[in-house]
Amino acid sequence: MTSVRLYAPRLFDGENFINEQVLTLSQGKITAIDQETSRFDVKASGLVVPGYIDLQVNGGGGALFNDSPSVEKLKTIMAAHAKYGTTAMMPTLITDKVEVMAQAADAIAQAINENVAGIVGVHFEGPHLSVAKKGTHCAEYIRPISEAEWQVLSRQDIGQVIVTLAPETVAPNDVKRMVDLGIKVCIGHTNADFETSQKSIDAGASGFTHLFNAMSAFQGREPGVVGSAFLNDNTSCGLIVDGFHVDYASCQIAIKTKPRGKIFLVTDAMPPVGTDQTEFALYDRTVYVDNGKLTSTTGELAGSSLDMASAVKNTHLGLGVELGEAVRMGSLYPAEYLYQGQEVIRGKLQVGKQADFVILNDDLTVDETWISGGKFN
Repeated sequence: MTSVRLYAPRLFDGENFINEQVLTLSQGKITAIDQETSRFDVKASGLVVPGYIDLQVNGGGGALFNDSPSVEKLKTIMAAHAKYGTTAMMPTLITDKVEVMAQAADAIAQAINENVAGIVGVHFEGPHLSVAKKGTHCAEYIRPISEAEWQVLSRQDIGQVIVTLAPETVAPNDVKRMVDLGIKVCIGHTNADFETSQKSIDAGASGFTHLFNAMSAFQGREPGVVGSAFLNDNTSCGLIVDGFHVDYASCQIAIKTKPRGKIFLVTDAMPPVGTDQTEFALYDRTVYVDNGKLTSTTGELAGSSLDMASAVKNTHLGLGVELGEAVRMGSLYPAEYLYQGQEVIRGKLQVGKQADFVILNDDLTVDETWISGGKFN
């Protein structure tokens, strides 16, 4: 059994910062951690932290998952994000025809069967959303749930599944049906009132997609979906910390309000990540990139050009969150949400865990990304 010993001058194992550790990597796992620094095969150049996990990735490397979903497209998207520390992702299909949903599921199933690095499941963001809060999603494809969607959602070969839905468009019994299938149901792109949102949570919805964005706001007389997110301690929220989607003060309020571990970072990334693209096509419109901000010709924000390394850095330096906690928000907390009720093998660098980690430079940019015990880039 071939193993690799990697010397980390500084290690964040998900709980503590430790100096001079050697990780033994074998068959994709961490099999030992010790301080025998006289014997190693590889020396890390900087701080070693758990690999980042992104639960909302629409595209990257010039590719958009919605455009003819395929394994090759998944590999392109994953390779782009791995440059920035992402070691596991949920490719995200935004609202589209059911035929495209089925095609996406086929691509995910094939990628998982072929052990394509980093692909752990799929996030269906829509199509059961509120037209009033559709954002850049296409109103033409927003629809009630039907048997055709259930056939896709009921598949057992597509890994972990997240569904983003609007509570006013999906009945609580259908939310419960999804949860019973093992799906993580997130509330998003919704204009629901607090009471309607609460009914979905009572039925098993456990998350909120890109908190604050495309959802009814918190108000004194109507707490809205944001109020529901804040009040329910057992729910988790994805947060886009790019300076465009959410004001930094609002990000700080959310982190202060939710229990520790219930805010995780997402990118909501689009094709420009990892490229020098200045525009791309989305549905029947064009999205323009301006200093990192993505705006559609119809006026809405259209995803982001954010990467996970920048999200962690922004959280640490921009929001004033302690570095270890910022890293957890990009690694452990999304893993805990995704694998709730299962053994969580990602998000910490401990014996028995997945050997997914990132080597960071002093400025928190990525020097190397390792997945399953092997250098990815």
